[in-house]
Amino acid sequence: MAQPRPLIAFDARDAFVAMPHGSGIYVRRLLEAMQRAFPPELELWPLRRGVPGMPEVVFEQAGLPLRALARRAALIHGPDSFLPLYRRQPGVVTIHDLSFAAIPGDMPARTERKYRTLIPRVVESADLVICPSSFTANDLEQRYALPRARIRVIPEAPALAVGSAPVPDGRYLLAAGDLRPKKNLAVLVQAFARLHAAGLPHRLVLAGLDLGTGASLQRLAGAAPVELAGFVDDLALDALIRGAETVVVPGIYEGFGLVALDAMVRGRATVLARAGALPETGGEGAAYFEPDDVAELAAVLERLLGSDAARGELGAAGRARAEQFSWEATAAQTVAVYRELL
Repeated sequence: MAQPRPLIAFDARDAFVAMPHGSGIYVRRLLEAMQRAFPPELELWPLRRGVPGMPEVVFEQAGLPLRALARRAALIHGPDSFLPLYRRQPGVVTIHDLSFAAIPGDMPARTERKYRTLIPRVVESADLVICPSSFTANDLEQRYALPRARIRVIPEAPALAVGSAPVPDGRYLLAAGDLRPKKNLAVLVQAFARLHAAGLPHRLVLAGLDLGTGASLQRLAGAAPVELAGFVDDLALDALIRGAETVVVPGIYEGFGLVALDAMVRGRATVLARAGALPETGGEGAAYFEPDDVAELAAVLERLLGSDAARGELGAAGRARAEQFSWEATAAQTVAVYRELL
C-alpha cells in the first residue's frame, strides 16, 4: 500500500487579503510559484482563510495547529512572521524584517504589541527560519541570539507583472510604499522641494496607504508638487513605475526591497538608500545615497533627471541585476528547506 505524501501546511491567508503589502505579496508570489512546480512526492496544503469570528492570533496559535493535526500535516510554514508555538510538526517561519524592534511606532500600536510579544518566541520555537536577506539574518542573530545554523537566506524576486496600460501623463518621480516612518519619505520630499525650487519641472508621486504622515509630508513640500496617490492596485502601480523617470526607495529599514526590483526589472533608473537590505538587493543596478543626507539625494536625482543617457545606463544595469532573481528559484529553495526538515 502506497504511503501518503508528506503534507505541507502553508499559511496562505495573507496572499488573499484585499490589499496585500510587502509580506503579503511575498506569500502570494511564493504560493503561485510553488503551485506551478511543487514536487510530486510532497503535497502542498495552502490555508486560505482563518475561522470567521476567531481573532487572528487565536487562529494562529490554536486553530492552525489543530487543523494541521487533524490533517496529519508533516510540516507547518508560516510565511508571514507567525507560527504556532505549540505544534506536533516541525515548523518553518519566514521573518521579513524586525522593524517593530528597530523603529518603535512604525506599526499601529496593537500590531506592534503582537510582534514584540510573539516574534521572539516564534523565532525560538521555529526549527528553521527563512529570511529574504543577509541583513535580516544578521539582525536576528544579534537581537535574539538565533544561531546562524537555523537561518536560511532565500531572496525574493520582482513581484509585479509587466503590463501595457497607458502610463500617467507628465514627468514625475515615484516612491511606492505605505506612508510610515521607516519609509523615510521626509528626506525624499525635502530633496525634491530643493530641486523644484531650482526649476525642476517634475512632480513627486507617493503611492501607498497614508498611515498618518501624508499631511505633514505635503506641508514639508511647500510649493513643490507632491501627489499622494493612496493605495494603487497592481495594474496601476505597474503603469506608475513604467512612466516614472526615476523610482526612489528611501527607506531606512527594509528587509528586502520588492519595489526596487520591480523598478529595476522595468529599466527604471532606481535610487536607493544605503540602508537595511537595499544595497544587498540593488547591487550594482541602482544609485545610492545616505538615508539622512538630503543634499546627497538631491544631487543624485539632479544628475539622473538631467541626463537621458545617465538614466538609460542605470536602467540597463538595474534590469540586468533584477533578472538574476526569480520566484521559481525562491520556491525551489523554500522546498529545499521543507525537505531538510522532513
